[in-house]
Amino acid sequence: MRTLTAAIVGCGAIHTCHLEALQQIPDVVLRAVVDIDIEKGQRLAAEYDCRFYQNYQEMLNDVAIDAVHICTPHDQHKPMILAALAAGKQVFCEKPVAMNGADIEEIKAAERQAEGLLGVCYQNRLNPTSLALRQLLDEKALGRMLSIKAFLTWSRTAPYYLNSSWRGRFAFEGGSLLINQAIHTLDLMQWFGGGVTRLKGVVDCARLADIIETEDTAMATLDFNNGARGLFFASNNHTLDAPLQLDIHCEHGELQLRDNTLWRVAGDKRVMVASDTTPYNHSKSYWGVGHFQAISQFYAAIRQQVRTGFSGINDAAQSLQLVEAIYRSSQLRQWVTLTH
Repeated sequence: MRTLTAAIVGCGAIHTCHLEALQQIPDVVLRAVVDIDIEKGQRLAAEYDCRFYQNYQEMLNDVAIDAVHICTPHDQHKPMILAALAAGKQVFCEKPVAMNGADIEEIKAAERQAEGLLGVCYQNRLNPTSLALRQLLDEKALGRMLSIKAFLTWSRTAPYYLNSSWRGRFAFEGGSLLINQAIHTLDLMQWFGGGVTRLKGVVDCARLADIIETEDTAMATLDFNNGARGLFFASNNHTLDAPLQLDIHCEHGELQLRDNTLWRVAGDKRVMVASDTTPYNHSKSYWGVGHFQAISQFYAAIRQQVRTGFSGINDAAQSLQLVEAIYRSSQLRQWVTLTH
């Protein structure tokens, strides 16, 4: 089996998840890291025993690199994806893959013409609790799904934004709470409910209005394709990053996600179904445990020369559509219908 080589573009906090996943996949090696910070990039290249590039375009000229992992600020995702696909690379990108629907369509068109694959990191779908929950819903173990409620409360303080040149600014982040932190929760909700037909939402900057242009709080009411209704609330104004609380009410009981553990509740019986643990040394618990599985699936697809079996641009488009719909609904103060 031929060894595949990878490059990681952007050496911020999330890159360690990609690095540690790559280190666990057989016959895949890290060939290069790319970062605009020369001192940091050279130090990490020495630590990882790989090459360093300050310019990602120069890295794309390295014919020995098979796959490119994009871990940069949001506004850089689309141009880097387009350039990497044009260079014949396989591309795996952190969310959000783009900042709006128009960008998504441009990326879709480029992917159709490209030889390489484009994977998008929606790793929380691959948490043990998420997989178990989806299986129980598919099997209708508790009957028809009636509603889903998600409650996400994390902490993003003023220094988090003030120490960054791109966070909290529409032009570079595309939003804040919704497109950066809560997009994974929205993705899980629509995945469990088979997609969203319409929603009504509100966004606000409740505490950080003098610091950021974007939102720190959001809520929405949703209608799903399977007939269920949804309630969503998220805020970055908590004092810690609390685990996601998610409840799914079905005809014959509930599925409850608490403290990264999934419980099945029916009558007076409460049974643990699955639990998530964090395998990576540098991971934050709220990133979930699915990076390794997501990246492994992507490299398996490369090996098998198929375009299935991993989250791609269509999955990313659905989640971004929800984010845009909540922004739009908040501006219009009315229900927004989603197209699929």
